[in-house]
Amino acid sequence: MQYADIHQILTLVAQGALSPEQAKERLGLAAVRDSLNGLTLDPQRELRAGMGEAVFAQGKTDTALAAAVEGLAAYGGVLASRVSQAQGALLRARFPDGCLWPQAGLFALNAPARFIQAATQSWPTDGQALVVSAGASDMGVALEAFGTLCFRDYDCGCITDVGVAGLHRLTPHIKALRQARVIIAVAGMEGALPGVLAGLTPAPIVAVPTSVGYGVGAHGFAALSTMLCTCVPGVAVVNIDNGFGAAAFAAKILGRTDRDF
Repeated sequence: MQYADIHQILTLVAQGALSPEQAKERLGLAAVRDSLNGLTLDPQRELRAGMGEAVFAQGKTDTALAAAVEGLAAYGGVLASRVSQAQGALLRARFPDGCLWPQAGLFALNAPARFIQAATQSWPTDGQALVVSAGASDMGVALEAFGTLCFRDYDCGCITDVGVAGLHRLTPHIKALRQARVIIAVAGMEGALPGVLAGLTPAPIVAVPTSVGYGVGAHGFAALSTMLCTCVPGVAVVNIDNGFGAAAFAAKILGRTDRDF
């Protein structure tokens, strides 16, 4: 959307010919096309959908990745996910003010302090949103979810390595788990953790199967099947290894109030 288009919309609002709600709707439909790199950026997505566009780095050429980050940065903060080691080096060189979080596969530009602190310091284990990982092998996916929520500046925590092989490890965290508004449960292998948490807490559970495992684990399909057929109500399941999608779902829950329903 060009400045002239924005000026026209604002003029119509000032004249009373367009309501603020209608103006917001028009602004939310704007896009920025970069045909040279095959991009059609969506900087107004947050106005429409409540959560801004992120850059999915996997599969992008270096020029397309850099162009996407640079294009969205003109409108505010930018989060790139599934960032490889080589892509991380590229982005750090191109955007030295950005923050790279290698273990989470995330790169952020103009990020809030919460994200920068989470990428460099120990994590809180309480908050309105909690990310809970079954094992240390699930941490990449768990941190993608946690980092995405931190980038959105939500009050969130991360509890690690508390899977069903040692359920007693959940005991110190029961109070925080029961106070959370939403819980993201990340597990591979048999994927039993989300059902356990749903039976212990009143919060909705967003279950994330991971591809951790071997043999009949089938790259995460066993965990996915367990989560989908859980007998415990209140569990929603996202795709295998989809930490970002789980965080987006949780963010929409956190962004709603009782008045919205």
